[in-house]
Amino acid sequence: MTNYLEIESVTDGFQEKVHQNLKFKTGKFIWQIKFNTALDPTTVNNINLYVTSINMAPLSTNISYDAASNIIEIEPLDSYAKNESYILHVTTNVKSRGGKPLKQPIKIQFHI
Repeated sequence: MTNYLEIESVTDGFQEKVHQNLKFKTGKFIWQIKFNTALDPTTVNNINLYVTSINMAPLSTNISYDAASNIIEIEPLDSYAKNESYILHVTTNVKSRGGKPLKQPIKIQFHI
């Protein structure tokens, strides 16, 4: 399968957990993040999970959480620009239903 997205860097310890399964090229692909525990839905928002350009300019996104599968989806409202790098940020403010935060923030830098 052709990689339409180049993963440039991932927070240490998370490299093996990041994969892509893009069936067609699109500038508006949706990130899916699967957690192994139920999350506090009030912590799943555009403040705690967000995408920026490499220059830290925020992108408008729609964040949704499926409690049945523990999957967060992050969808850009505008297309990503070709030949640009972006960073997906997941902060430690994302918490489990029991109130436990992520152990460390996660950053995934990617190139379109």
